[in-house]
Amino acid sequence: MKEKEAEKAAPKTKKRADYYDEGNYNYLKYWEGRDYENAAEEMAIRRLLAGKRFKHAVDVGGGYGRLCVLLEQYADNVTLAEPSRQQLELANDYLKDHPQIERKQWQADDLKLKDGSVDLVTMIRVMHHLPDPQAELAEIARVLSKDGYAIIEVANYLHARNRIKHFLKGKRMPLDPVDIRSEANRRADEIAFVNHNPHTVIKQLARAGLKVEKVLSVSNLRSPTLKKIVPKSVMLAAEKFLQPTLASTYFGPSVFLLVKKA
Repeated sequence: MKEKEAEKAAPKTKKRADYYDEGNYNYLKYWEGRDYENAAEEMAIRRLLAGKRFKHAVDVGGGYGRLCVLLEQYADNVTLAEPSRQQLELANDYLKDHPQIERKQWQADDLKLKDGSVDLVTMIRVMHHLPDPQAELAEIARVLSKDGYAIIEVANYLHARNRIKHFLKGKRMPLDPVDIRSEANRRADEIAFVNHNPHTVIKQLARAGLKVEKVLSVSNLRSPTLKKIVPKSVMLAAEKFLQPTLASTYFGPSVFLLVKKA
């Protein structure tokens, strides 16, 4: 019963920019104990941006600015676009040594930027809040310059463990986003938590006028057990090999897409 609930199609919930403003939620604490995942994501970004230089990078839904310092290595100007007031307050402290990084309270589907004014957009760990990301992808395409790039991270429902489960049950993998919350935690007024089928996302990107140039499978060894018994350096050495090797299979729980305007 629980597995059936977990695979329920994502509902059409309203977008909530204020979700992370509620209570005492601290996204910084979420990353405690997730050094491997953070390093794996930075590794993927470095791989996708290798040899490139940009005038203006915008990190959409970037929280407290976790990846903005990394983006400074590739862009002359970096803007953190984040809808949550609380996350921006955390960013003021986290980025206190980087005052040149702009912080804007912007929603992903309403970036206050001119058409074609940005040559790099990143949107990492945002898609899992978007059951229907078409408006956000169209907005990225709008602000992206003709020769610009975007990196879109997809919370991947096609990861290896899910495919094994579906195969053993004789079930097809769903094309639509899947709500991964338990029934007890699923409320209409709550922000969505979904996993996507990358094949569907690639079609949505195409409808927005964006084409995929490169794919990486990321956080391939994400496992609480592995993280306890295997040194992080060993896991990251394996991750370096696995990211491109497993990309075509969508093996990992996270898929990074490097896209350009079609």
